[in-house]
Amino acid sequence: MVLGCEQPTTGYHESNFSLAYSSHISWQNATSPVPMEVYPSLAFDALFDNRGSQRTKSILDRVRGEAETLSRQVSSTDKTKPDEYLTSVREVEKRLDSPRKAKAAADGTTKDRGPSTATLKRPENGLPEDLRDHMRLMCDIAALGFQTDRTRVATLLMCRDLSGLTYPFLNIRDAHHPASHDDLSDEYERITTYYVSQLAYLATRLSEMKEGDSTVLDNSCLMFVSNMWAGSKHDSTKVPVLLVGGLGGTLQTGRALDYLDKGNDTRKLCSLYLSVVAR
Repeated sequence: MVLGCEQPTTGYHESNFSLAYSSHISWQNATSPVPMEVYPSLAFDALFDNRGSQRTKSILDRVRGEAETLSRQVSSTDKTKPDEYLTSVREVEKRLDSPRKAKAAADGTTKDRGPSTATLKRPENGLPEDLRDHMRLMCDIAALGFQTDRTRVATLLMCRDLSGLTYPFLNIRDAHHPASHDDLSDEYERITTYYVSQLAYLATRLSEMKEGDSTVLDNSCLMFVSNMWAGSKHDSTKVPVLLVGGLGGTLQTGRALDYLDKGNDTRKLCSLYLSVVAR
């Protein structure tokens, strides 16, 4: 599952590298990125294989019979598991339906008053206008994918390089990229805190999902990575990495590891990726 909260860019940077590398974190090979889904409704449809007319129906309607049969066959203790699945799915469905209804209402006004500003800007498949809603929905969809075992791997690009995302809810006037040039400012600290809070939200969601005697978070690993250490210097020679989750008990948590003096051969992100996958 490859998700994003900002549209990728095309063309070349002034330093002569393809902007594809600044807009994607999942790649098929050295030159071809994996297509990224930025629309929550389409990501949800892809996760549960909603196609054609089925997109207007709840996914729960399609599995209701099987769910009722399963409920009669399992113990009272085990019944909580499918109930948790169904409740989680329905919660996300309701939230995805809100942008669709707003879009339909805006379209209705065009018949008498002409196209509204919201209608002209709003994508057909319901992209949330509030960045906070967008990111939370993407986190919830990734969590659903893990909980229902529809996917074992997910990437979420919250913002790309040269990002144009804005944060009026943080009382910040600058877009992300110009704000990052003053990375020691109070404004950029608020932006960074906001993004770390999204990691905390996703981790909390996974920690609330039971999986046997443990939780989905206990059996998973969330990797939170920035593309730079200091935006003011464009310094990417070192980057902070946060790992959350236990990977089934194979990942020791509660540690702060400093590899700055360990030599470049032991500081490769690709080695960390392979180490996580090998577990």
